[in-house]
Amino acid sequence: MAWIYLLVAAVFEVVFALATNATEGFTQLGPSLLTAGAAAGGIFFLSLALKTLDVGVGYTVWTGIGSVGTVLLGAAIFGEELTLWKALAFVLIIGGVLGLKLSDRSATA
Repeated sequence: MAWIYLLVAAVFEVVFALATNATEGFTQLGPSLLTAGAAAGGIFFLSLALKTLDVGVGYTVWTGIGSVGTVLLGAAIFGEELTLWKALAFVLIIGGVLGLKLSDRSATA
């Protein structure tokens, strides 16, 4: 269940990052409220995941998924450029996330 909480937390992390871009310095009410709610949701679900997962694993996976999701959706929504170097970095991040998942003490529990 901890890994499901962590995935939900990562989705909130992506929403948080993308909504922050739309706040225009927190001058836009809707995106600002969405940003605050997504930040709270992400931290809440991360805290649930960390009841079982090691903090180093949980936090790293959370930020890794959040980073990759934000870059991919930033490209899709805001037209940000995807380069070969970014794609290589994604592969490395995803490899690291998988490695952490496999090495986690609760993965077999």
